[in-house]
Parts: sequence; structure tokens; C-alpha cells
Amino acid sequence: MKREEGDDQRVWERDDVLDLLYGRSNWHRWGEDDQVGAVNLITDRKRAEAAALVRAGRTVSLSRPFPTLPRPGNPRPASHYTTWTPRGTGGIAGDYYGIEYHGTAATHIDALCHVWDERGMWQGRDPEAELTSRGSRWGSIDHWRDGIVTRGVLLDVPAFRGEPYVTHERPVHGDELAAVARAQGVGVTAGDAVVVYSGRDRWDRENPVWGTERTDRGEPRRPGLHASCLGFLREHDCAVLAWDMLDHAPNDWGIPWTVHGAIFAYGLAVVDNCELAPLAAVCAAQERHTFMFVLAPLVVEGGTGSPANPLAVL
Repeated sequence: MKREEGDDQRVWERDDVLDLLYGRSNWHRWGEDDQVGAVNLITDRKRAEAAALVRAGRTVSLSRPFPTLPRPGNPRPASHYTTWTPRGTGGIAGDYYGIEYHGTAATHIDALCHVWDERGMWQGRDPEAELTSRGSRWGSIDHWRDGIVTRGVLLDVPAFRGEPYVTHERPVHGDELAAVARAQGVGVTAGDAVVVYSGRDRWDRENPVWGTERTDRGEPRRPGLHASCLGFLREHDCAVLAWDMLDHAPNDWGIPWTVHGAIFAYGLAVVDNCELAPLAAVCAAQERHTFMFVLAPLVVEGGTGSPANPLAVL
């Protein structure tokens, strides 16, 4: 890889990114018919290790509110209406929820069938053969029906930089994630859920709402994680990536998915649009960055993901 003169960041070529996606793929690592992916790395022992991290008994939600209000970044708001009916001297109330959760508004988990490139979905499956109007025949969210319980590690990028948020001009690189972990005194181990805080809450207060800007060509323009973060995730055998800002966009190589490519390349469970400022505050107050990470997706057979309320238990 080349380096720019006077710049300590490597200049990444298209082939460098493709090598991370293809040369280091987890395809067939757990068998040709595996539909669980890197969640296989979360063993019973790993879950017990995560449970042992609970000392204060404090829980912190990593979810943004259910996005029912139309606003920038939420062009297709979720539906919620309530009904109530008298019953004798009492009554009963109920709700209807409807949501198109993929996108940049709702906190959700992506199933292994959610994204692909020209080589196919997870394990190389053909999306045209696997996807139907009633769901996916391959890599759907119901394969994680037992939930995801593992060790979580918060990597607080704004605290490391001494800045309020990540900017478009300075995306988060893989070597910076490693530096954040070292500075916090934590190691990232196989099967972990890596939770990357980039300061989206502060960004939204001071800039056009994250995810709403476009380039002159109409492409999304947003700060986030550089493609080199794929190398960090693969080297540490992470099982889950939870983040507030997503892939830095647009990328320089015309690649459809960079960090999101960890889904089809490595089999990662990716949790988008987390609200991480509360967790960052608790971790700073308790001077610790590890916790038990808990997420239970809806069991939707054929689903491409699920709305989620991930929890950190400290």
C-alpha cells in the first residue's frame, strides 16, 4: 500500500479493499451450509465470560426511539397507532406497529441475506435464487432466534480524538480503532461485539442531519468508518459490529459495500443506527469499556433483519 507524502494514513486502492472482502473471507469456515456466520464464535464459554462482566447491574439501551415522526433522515416514518375498547368496568388497549427499518433512522440488525455484491450473498449464494417477495430462503434473521449475548467493547472515537464527532474529512480507519482500544486499555477478542461510537448525536445538533447530505451526483455523503475497518474486524474475529455512523460515503472505489461488506464476507451481525452517547457516558463514569451485550431479534422466518433494542449490561 502506498502512503501520501506527509500523511500517516495509507492510500487505499480498490484492490486493497477487495482483498479484505475476498482474500480474507469466512466463506465455508463453518461449513458450506452455515447460515449463522460469525455468531458461531459466540460459544457458551463466551456468553459466560460476558455474564461475569456484570458487576453494577446497570443496563443501558443502545436504541434510538421508534422513528414515527417524519424528519430529515427519516423519509419513510414508522407507523404506530393505538386502539382501546371498554370491557365492563375496565378496558383494553392495543397497538399496531409498522416499520421499514433498513436505512438510517431505525436501530436494527442486518441478517446475512441483507446485502451482497457481484460475488453473491454470504457463502456465495445467488440473491436472485434465494430472495422472494415473502422473504429470503438463505441467511435470514430467524437463524439468530436464540439471541446474541456476548462480550461488548465500546470504542469511543470522539473521546480518543478529543473532538465532538467524526467528520467526513477524517473517517475512522482500522488502525485508529486499534489505537482507541489500546488507549482505553482493552483488548478485542474473538466473538466480541465491537461497539463504535462516532458522535452522531453531537453531529446532528451542529450539522445537517447525518445521512441527509448528497454529492453533486446524488450519492449519500456522510462521515463514518473507512473500508480499512474491515481488516480490524477480521483480524480480531469480531462477531458483531454495532455503530452510530455507518460506512464513510461515498467511497473512492465504486464498491457497493465497504464496511457493510463484513456481512457477506465475514458473516458479521451488523447493528445499524445505535444511540451510543448514553453508553459512552456510563463507560466514562465507571472507567470501563467492556460489558455484556444482549440483543434478541424478532423471529421472522425469511426476514432480512429486525428492529432491535440492543442492551449493554454493566
